Amino acid sequence: MEKNTEQAWFVTGSSRGFGRTLVRAALEAGDRVAATARRPEQLDDLVEEFGDRVRPLALDVTDPAAARAALAEARDAFGRIDVLVNNAGYANVSPIETTEDADFRAQFETNFWGVYNVTKAALPLLREQRGGLVVQFSSVGGRVGGSPGIASYQAAKFAIDGFSRVLRAEAAPFGVKVLVVEPSGFRTDWAGSSMTVHDVPEAYDETVGATNRRLRQGGAGAAGDPVRAAGILVRVAKRRDVPHHLPLGAYAAENSIAMDQRLLAEDTRWREVSRSADFAEAYPVPFPADSVPFPAESAR
Repeated sequence: MEKNTEQAWFVTGSSRGFGRTLVRAALEAGDRVAATARRPEQLDDLVEEFGDRVRPLALDVTDPAAARAALAEARDAFGRIDVLVNNAGYANVSPIETTEDADFRAQFETNFWGVYNVTKAALPLLREQRGGLVVQFSSVGGRVGGSPGIASYQAAKFAIDGFSRVLRAEAAPFGVKVLVVEPSGFRTDWAGSSMTVHDVPEAYDETVGATNRRLRQGGAGAAGDPVRAAGILVRVAKRRDVPHHLPLGAYAAENSIAMDQRLLAEDTRWREVSRSADFAEAYPVPFPADSVPFPAESAR
């Protein structure tokens, strides 16, 4: 059930893309928003439109002290933080083999450690007020994975999921809920100027090169509508019953279900083998039939 009470939001990465669209959706729903960005002047037009219901704040999520300061300012302005949204993030494209270590680490610094910094800074406030919703932006890649060229980004999204599962268990006694959002492709700037595409060696053209061509697709662009997605999240935030994971977009929904079904089938197939590793279980047990035949002798 949704409720219509006013909420106070704290959103990272608000200057463009999903973050900005979500800020507008929350404001249009009558809520108040602390909208953070590296350059908060990019939010001046929202201040002109919505007045003191939006509070632009400078924030580099990789700076723990800055995260604590921004959250304290938001809490002082609004009295509480009802919805914390960790949205800030980006991806660059290159094969694992040729990715510069510094680039891989820099992406992870924002995409995972930024989430860690902001969440950790918010926890004393959420615990003290005995409630709140933490919304962690992952991606369908954080559920399904395996997209060539964006290993750092997807590794961070998997890490966010693991982090959020522990967070959910630890913070539940304080009335804090945790939602991991898993979008597929949306018409934002994620694959535009926010993304750097490094040289793709010829050996990786059919994998990383294909990812790059898909991300830079022409025509109408990605299928997802960020305005609809933002509206969905604002409505979800007003519910008592909040899902643990929410794929957004048809591709995300169908591929998440397909992945879960594949994992369930594989776990079920190997169940007796898995159980046999314990002292109290029967051992050895037959393995499932090998579904991949050995190559013929002449091909070895």
